[in-house]
Amino acid sequence: MHLRTRLKQWALTASALAVVSAALPGAAVADTGDRGHHPSDRGLSAVIRYTEYGIPHIVARDYANLGFGTGWAQAADQVCTLADGFLTVNGERSRYFGTDAAPDGSLSSAATNLSSDLYFRGVKDAGTVEALLATPAPAGPSRDLKELMRGWAAGYNAWLRKNRVSDPACAGADWVRPVTALDVARRGFAVSVLGGQGRAVDGITAAAPPAAPAAGRAGASGPVPDPERAAEAARELFAAENATMGSNAVAFSGSATANGRGLLLGNPHYPWQGGRRFWQSQQTIPGELNVSGASLLGTTVVNIGFNDKVAWSHTVATGVPLNLHQLTLVPGDPTAYLVDGRPERMTPRRVTVPVRGAAPVTRTQWWTRYGPVVGGLGAQLPLPWTAGTAYALNDPNASNLRGSDTALGFGRARSTADIAETLRRTQGLPWVNTIAADSAGHSFFSQSQVLPRITDELAARCSTPLGRATYPASGVAVLDGSRSDCALGSDPDAVQPGVFGPARMPVLRDTPYVANSNDSAWLTHAERPLAGYERIFGTIGTPRSLRTRGGIEDVAAMAARGDLTVSDLQRQQFANRAPAGDLAAADAARACETALPGDPEACRVIGAWDRTVNTDSRGALLFDRFWRRFTATVPAARQWRVPFSPADPVRTPNTLDTDAPGFAKALADAVAELRTAGIALDAPLGDHQFVVRNGTRIPVSGGTESLGVWNKTEPVWNPSGGGYTEVAHGTSHLQAVGWDGGRCPVARTLLSYAQSSDPTSPHYSDQTRLYAGGRWVTSRFCEKDILRSPALRVVVVRG
Repeated sequence: MHLRTRLKQWALTASALAVVSAALPGAAVADTGDRGHHPSDRGLSAVIRYTEYGIPHIVARDYANLGFGTGWAQAADQVCTLADGFLTVNGERSRYFGTDAAPDGSLSSAATNLSSDLYFRGVKDAGTVEALLATPAPAGPSRDLKELMRGWAAGYNAWLRKNRVSDPACAGADWVRPVTALDVARRGFAVSVLGGQGRAVDGITAAAPPAAPAAGRAGASGPVPDPERAAEAARELFAAENATMGSNAVAFSGSATANGRGLLLGNPHYPWQGGRRFWQSQQTIPGELNVSGASLLGTTVVNIGFNDKVAWSHTVATGVPLNLHQLTLVPGDPTAYLVDGRPERMTPRRVTVPVRGAAPVTRTQWWTRYGPVVGGLGAQLPLPWTAGTAYALNDPNASNLRGSDTALGFGRARSTADIAETLRRTQGLPWVNTIAADSAGHSFFSQSQVLPRITDELAARCSTPLGRATYPASGVAVLDGSRSDCALGSDPDAVQPGVFGPARMPVLRDTPYVANSNDSAWLTHAERPLAGYERIFGTIGTPRSLRTRGGIEDVAAMAARGDLTVSDLQRQQFANRAPAGDLAAADAARACETALPGDPEACRVIGAWDRTVNTDSRGALLFDRFWRRFTATVPAARQWRVPFSPADPVRTPNTLDTDAPGFAKALADAVAELRTAGIALDAPLGDHQFVVRNGTRIPVSGGTESLGVWNKTEPVWNPSGGGYTEVAHGTSHLQAVGWDGGRCPVARTLLSYAQSSDPTSPHYSDQTRLYAGGRWVTSRFCEKDILRSPALRVVVVRG
């Protein structure tokens, strides 16, 4: 960077601090610098201005200092959750908690601490993340991102040195320790491989060659996966309705808005506890970066957010970020495999995990040219390693540490064209779509994912019998690993081999709306369906979820009505319409008398339900408990009288089949369940769908995936505790963003579970109470608005 630019940034930062200091009484500015210095944070500093609800606005002169302020502020709100995650990525959970304690479910699918530690220690021992950090950009991370990670670690460590941990989850714990920039990068790696190796941790760490290989009997020994069962298991494994993360997002172009400028509503559905929580902030380097939004904990950048010109959100995509290679093993040697008739040896990785109160555990993992040998994808999809066959997992995101560079580029973007260019340049998103709008009135959608380069032609030519079943059903390709002509190949515009280049991604620009609710890209706009992409990206012409159907109905009607403003986005978020109720409640009420003879109350309650899931909705709870049972026990093909039609995908299927086996039982069981729990059938939803924070009940609106509610809530059922008493995952960080021609965006935000997971923090549940009332936070983006905050508190942090 030129000296003149550096001097300008220093001057601007100093000016901002001077303005803040002059605007406040002296007691409002706290200096938290140490007299001594730590080598990793020498000379680093930032200014953090806190506004309402504990939202920090971080100002620094460069990326290392911005990372320092961000690491400090995240630690202040989430130190226990962060420290727990750093144990995970260093493979030390068994050392502190034992092998069988509950693992950190936010960073992998591991069923036990031992499995988690074996995987992450293997990554650490192999130097995987170090190699990615050493890879030059654009295939590797940029210098700016490395500086952010260096600063973040220093800021986190400085907070630990200066503060006493008050959160009872880890107060006084010896596992809350300083971290390094490498630890921060390892956490980023774990997020990147969540959909690939992270999904298969148990299968990677448990895979072992058969004890007694039978010489000369390739493929003949041991169980063989049944293709039909495997296809169904793979479909369920990757189905959006079974995921613990999802999202809605819609961008409107200027043709649908009141002032010709764009609008964006982002509604990610993420876990309410643990390391996949979002955290709000504004990051500013004067003259370089000014972005506001939400970060996944432990990340150094704003992942979902906005600036003065552009706003973006993400939805979990249907692209499958992994594939399998079926290996033909060398007769008599199950740790060697054939490629074009020539043997190749697997590479053993011996991994040792320290264990609390017990001897260390050592296991061997087996790696191939394609990736690790895997014994299954979850318990439901076993992939037995026999004397003749094994399966290797390919995860291209194990070579991708670029996701935060994508987010950084978004933060610096000035238009949706810049968003598209950032996606083309960085190619860093592992498992999400991007939806964006800008102040010039453009809308944008892209399913730009790092996916294995599995074309339909390659799958047709190289699938094994197992792959010929799994690929059409789920997008999981199983290729013949014994043939080099079945290699994935490369696209000329891809930054790493074996993945699709940007030209192959589904994209839609400048339609009145672009929307996604975790179905494939096909119905991003109902009148402009996308097609022509490979099966691994998702399906075309297949039934959509009720949440997609309801969302498309809503946003298409909004776009047709036109003259939209940010207020319309806010109303859509908390409309709480239940599409399943609109489709099925009247039919269920009419059939109820036959299904429940002599019980007119249940029939009356369902018939009178207003088809919403507001906290005061009566009958919503009864219909929800019925609908869960009905959809879980009745095959999809028997649920509706009018089947799905690709020509009318938003309105079909429809008309509840009340003669379906299971309808009457689902209804009777739901009624009995509520009465047994002492819950009135017509009780207001909020009386029995709530969270408890510091002893206070906070009612929660919204509904489940099966109901198709935009404001998604996946609560935890506890009948003895009064119904739904916690939220597992659902609506998390909300943002409704537009522009009015001024210098400041018009933005409203809301973090449903609030900034801090520390019950002693004033920001433990303040936004949860806002969420309960459908109320929003007016974003303070511009300097004048930050300085006018009645809650303004300024902290100067130094290394």
